Amino acid sequence: MLSKDEIVKSVPQKGFLGHPKGLSTLFFTEFWERFSYYGMRAILIFFMYYELNEGGLGLDRGTANSIMALYGSLVYMSGIIGGWIADRILGTRKTIFYGGILIMIGHILLALPGGIEMLFTSMAFIIIGTGLLKPNVSSIVGDIYADGDYRRDAGFSIFYTGINAGSFLAPLIVGTIGQTYSFHLGFGIAAVGMFFGLVIFKLTEKKYLGVAGTQVNNPLQPEERKKTAMMALGGTVVIALAAYALHTQGLLTVNTFGLVVTALGILIPTIFFFVMYRSEKTTKDEKSRVLAYIPLFISAVIFWAIQEQGATILATYANDRTNLNFLGITLKSSWFQSLNPLFIITLAPMFAMLWVKWGEKQPTTPRKFAYALFFAGLSFIVMMIPSSLSGGTTLVSPLWLVLSFFLVVVGELLLSPVGLSATTQLAPKAFAAQTMSLWFLTSAAAQAINAQLAKVYEVVSEFLYFGIIGGIAIAFGVIILIISPIVSKAMRGVK
Repeated sequence: MLSKDEIVKSVPQKGFLGHPKGLSTLFFTEFWERFSYYGMRAILIFFMYYELNEGGLGLDRGTANSIMALYGSLVYMSGIIGGWIADRILGTRKTIFYGGILIMIGHILLALPGGIEMLFTSMAFIIIGTGLLKPNVSSIVGDIYADGDYRRDAGFSIFYTGINAGSFLAPLIVGTIGQTYSFHLGFGIAAVGMFFGLVIFKLTEKKYLGVAGTQVNNPLQPEERKKTAMMALGGTVVIALAAYALHTQGLLTVNTFGLVVTALGILIPTIFFFVMYRSEKTTKDEKSRVLAYIPLFISAVIFWAIQEQGATILATYANDRTNLNFLGITLKSSWFQSLNPLFIITLAPMFAMLWVKWGEKQPTTPRKFAYALFFAGLSFIVMMIPSSLSGGTTLVSPLWLVLSFFLVVVGELLLSPVGLSATTQLAPKAFAAQTMSLWFLTSAAAQAINAQLAKVYEVVSEFLYFGIIGGIAIAFGVIILIISPIVSKAMRGVK
């Protein structure tokens, strides 16, 4: 097993904006992966519910929104599997490459004419591929810096910029092509984007990444391999038989599958918390921190439940309820998906400078979470105004959506980076990696819940839908604000 120093020494330490050359490999790989994913996601919802004569599948809007939410939930859940495969079998580099291939195959399948079966098959490839690739790219970014290297935080910031740059450009390019010419052509462009990412990765990995990501940190022992293979095979057989039984009874529907995923989205984190708290390896102080993490986790789930609706409910709102002729420009409804990364790129440096300036005077972690919920709630509350003014029928100004996206991004910058930091500090030592997986499950749980909320949107008024969900977020933010001193105390010195 190579030491951290040996890994770092194998990586050229200068050459990309004053950072290790390997950062350029990871930057552009993730840029193109996010370009392909967010490009596909920007038009997928419309592809599902546009009529057949418009190039879509003709699903009803509620079903399309539920599928999108389930899709997002499974993408985040699959990250747990990707991390395990990298740690126990392949190493991060191989796992990233194979994940990229699966993603590209998924997009190619979407680019081909086909019905609902082709859609679900392509989704399966992209879900598994993203789970293999996404968590492991970030892991290698940490590997190319020595412990204590002052450039590390700046390196992650540059990497994060690559993520958001790809996410920003994708809806503008893929969305325009998909909605102007053909959805299948748009998905093809997304596949080309992933191909570029794979080519860059393979051409530069040996030269720029050295041995980073090549070793398997905790390889399966010979006696474990057979047992693991049998468990995986057994699990696959059980799932296949259950799916077949449900299919023969006519019960294998989107609604049934959605209920299962929603249950898993709630059950898996609950088991995580129970195991960590009850473990003999968790100290008394760590048990207190686990309890302190629970209200933060719930806050994050509520926040992401609103934020992730930007790609579902608000996407359909942009298409069906928004006046897309604005100041002489004909907008594409998919373009609104670029607002989130645009605002993040613009506002993130301001927040970073703000926290440095405030230093010890900045709000505590629970208070930041409470403020994030206020902004998330407000992003939905403001949508009550156009719903009321239009009577739920006439088209509204696109500026309402711009304001909504802006408000939720302010909340995201209060919660997302803070949540990552808090997770690493509150995690019991024996469960450090698992707790980071738990943080990403906040998005999985949120989108699993959204699969059910999408059905509610179709049967209540817009005014009521936005008002109730926004009100719940603000109410929970008030609760977190009130109990923040108790939560901070339970964090046992973690700020």
